[in-house]
Amino acid sequence: MSQPLVSIITPAYNCSKVISETIESVLSQEYENWEMIIVNDASTDNTQKIIEKYTNLDARIKLYKLEINSGSATAKNYAIKKSHGKYIAFLDADDLWEKKKLKIQIEYMEMTRCAFSFTAYEFFSKSTDLIRKYIKVPKLITYKKYLSNTIIGNSTVIMNKDIIGNIEIKNGYLEDVLTWMFYLKKGFNAYGINNVLMSYRVYKESKSGKKLKNSKRYYRCLRKDQNFSIVKSIYFWFRYALNASKKRVFAKKRKIRELQ
Repeated sequence: MSQPLVSIITPAYNCSKVISETIESVLSQEYENWEMIIVNDASTDNTQKIIEKYTNLDARIKLYKLEINSGSATAKNYAIKKSHGKYIAFLDADDLWEKKKLKIQIEYMEMTRCAFSFTAYEFFSKSTDLIRKYIKVPKLITYKKYLSNTIIGNSTVIMNKDIIGNIEIKNGYLEDVLTWMFYLKKGFNAYGINNVLMSYRVYKESKSGKKLKNSKRYYRCLRKDQNFSIVKSIYFWFRYALNASKKRVFAKKRKIRELQ
């Protein structure tokens, strides 16, 4: 079976400590027909030099640089405009992919002809962590279901540009949430693949503070961006908070066989 081109979208800002691992996880993919478009969002560390080493090693890795720090959404949209693939895959600069990630997900999307898919994922602090919590995902997420459960991990998402058309990341707080809501609301359901194919890096500093901020931002997202009433916003916010708590409390652990 021929392999359609996959464009991997990676914004990069001051990620010199982790970007090599992320790129290596792409280079290790069993699926070979990809281009990795990295947009350096005016980093002030050694991010540019590190990525340049990889562009010299593999022509599939393409690097662009923004002169002014413009935020993740702008960097992603710039990368999407430079892309040539049938499929758009998102990968943050500090996350990692399993070797079979693209192979499994693209084969599934080609077979089912779905426009929007995502996968199960795990959490890690260091790549040497052998025991990791992981999150299972539902087979289908509709707009209404997503309002109560923002379980879609950004670095697991792949979208079919041939079906969806132009893909644009929405600007604002919780940009990924806003973007998935936009396309789900348009009728493009998201299909979950219950294989752990992505590793999400978590940072120990101020985790509780970040969760509280995101919780407040999610309410504002419902109230302002989705234009819901106060009652409706509180209802979906409560269900979102409940599901987020369940996800953290009941997440199972697994031992990985090999390091990323």
